[in-house]
Amino acid sequence: MRKLIKIATLFLFVLMLPIVHADESAIRQAMAKSMPSVKIDSVKPSVINGLYEVIVGANIFYVSEDGKYLLQGRLVDVAARKDLTEEKLSGTRKQAIEKIGQEKMIVFKPKIKKYTVTVFTDIDCGYCRKLHSEIDQYLAEGITIQYLFFPRAGKNSDSYNKAVSVWCADDRNAALTAAKKDQKVPAKTCTNPVDEHMQLGEDFDVKGTPMIVTEIGNIYPGYLPAKQLVEALESEKTSK
Repeated sequence: MRKLIKIATLFLFVLMLPIVHADESAIRQAMAKSMPSVKIDSVKPSVINGLYEVIVGANIFYVSEDGKYLLQGRLVDVAARKDLTEEKLSGTRKQAIEKIGQEKMIVFKPKIKKYTVTVFTDIDCGYCRKLHSEIDQYLAEGITIQYLFFPRAGKNSDSYNKAVSVWCADDRNAALTAAKKDQKVPAKTCTNPVDEHMQLGEDFDVKGTPMIVTEIGNIYPGYLPAKQLVEALESEKTSK
């Protein structure tokens, strides 16, 4: 719902732009006057003449040169067989995760680090529990697992409250492991980043959990065994 409101707000903003040649300064000035709640991170010409790329958080929109039309979708280079939008989105995801920082995540670190992935997880999700039950296998492969909470039932649900209790525990890693085993974690409240995690998940359009995000911002929806995940991560390196 928040994402739909954000899109609708940005769409209304675009309709309010004067029908003139658009550029970054014009869009930012109009935004400051009419839609100050929507923060545009960047405005750049796209590869298509007359179409501008507008980045809002982890989302990308395309705006016509005259400011009359907004597109949300994938821009594909047919000849090169490249999803240009996904290439840009991976960069915005990477930056968004870096902005949150490890201090706001629950991190499981291997003795020798080779890779890092960020996992949106729901404590009560079956495949999330399966992934975590194999955490030692991921660590043995040199994979650092950075957890972000995404309770699918929403704010103030049982899963949400468990996530808050885990975060507020004295030993978050141990508490998360216990919760994943369906063991009782003492109910606690404190200042926590769960809402921030959920908002980022919405920005990333998380459809289900677990959702794995790699260091370069690529997404692998669903559970992947450790060996298969290593193959995917190695493939990323060779495809650069």
